[in-house]
Amino acid sequence: MDEFDLGVPRQILESLPEDDEAARQDMQRAVAGLEARLNEAVETAETEREAASGVADGLERLEEQLEQYDEFVPELRAWGQSPIYAIAWRNLQADLIMQIQDVDWLAGHLDRERTYRTVDDGIRLSDI
Repeated sequence: MDEFDLGVPRQILESLPEDDEAARQDMQRAVAGLEARLNEAVETAETEREAASGVADGLERLEEQLEQYDEFVPELRAWGQSPIYAIAWRNLQADLIMQIQDVDWLAGHLDRERTYRTVDDGIRLSDI
C-alpha cells in the first residue's frame, strides 16, 4: 500500500489574498496533518480493507467540512462579507477528496467500505 502524498493546489493558494501568507500556511499545515493521519491509518492497518476503513473515516470528515464551508458562502455574502476564505477551504476539501480517491490500491476497497457502511447504517441501496 502506497503512502499518501497530498498537496494544496496552486490555484487554491492563488485564490487567497496576496498579502495573507498565514492563510496559505494554515492550509499547508492542515493538509500535512491530514496526510500524516491517513498514512498512519494505512501503516497501522493489517489489511487493505482495514486501511480503507481508516481512509473512509477521513473522507467522511472532509465531506462534512466541505458541506460546512459551502454553507458559509451564502451566509457571508448575506452579511456583506467576502466569502473568499470559505470558498478556498471548500475547494481544498473537494480537491483533497479527489486526491485521495485517485489512489490506485484504494479505489475498490473504498467503494466496498462505503457500501458496507451504507447498509450497516440500515439504509438500503434502494433508498438512495
